[in-house]
Amino acid sequence: MMQARKAPSFLPLDIAGPAGRIECLRLDSALDAVRGIALVAHPNPTEGGSFTNKIVHTLAKTLSRLGYVAYCPNLRGVGNSEGEHSRGEHEPDDMAAVLAHARTEHPGVASVVLAGFSFGTLVQSRLRQRLSDAEVAGMILVGPAVSRYAFPQVPADTLVIHGEEDEVISLAAVLDWARPQQLPVIVVPGVGHFFHGRLTQLAQLVERYWVAGRG
Repeated sequence: MMQARKAPSFLPLDIAGPAGRIECLRLDSALDAVRGIALVAHPNPTEGGSFTNKIVHTLAKTLSRLGYVAYCPNLRGVGNSEGEHSRGEHEPDDMAAVLAHARTEHPGVASVVLAGFSFGTLVQSRLRQRLSDAEVAGMILVGPAVSRYAFPQVPADTLVIHGEEDEVISLAAVLDWARPQQLPVIVVPGVGHFFHGRLTQLAQLVERYWVAGRG
């Protein structure tokens, strides 16, 4: 049984990406063993999204408690990361570079979790198309920006969480995207896009889902 240790802190690092430097934060596993690698993608940078976002940190901390080492990059053109924002066209390349780096740091760890918020859900959904089912332990999409971009379908076990009162991406749009896939959506009543005041509940939803589905 994996034992918990003192909660780790976010550590800054630089990763070589296809457009140059990728500024990244890493949060080590809060357990003695590393269960897998988690990649967490931030919201739209044209509206201030970066790896400092509270939902990004909530997802990373939750996955750390579950035994994953979490990598939270600033995608191209954000913060000190080089390159230019491309509306999700090339950002999956950045995330793939982060994954390759994470695997060099943890060569014995194969399992990967893809998590994202808003714009970050597009990046992760597109990256998922490049990876095999054997590689990916699961996906977590919070506030998927399906009305802003052309979204691919996602695996049936993807965890989708959306606020009932999301003022950026309507719940109706998310249900229209999910319906043809017969994809369940967890709807959090009374919550907007940024889950203000409800981050603890968001963390609990992720943790319960993960424990129930993966032990």
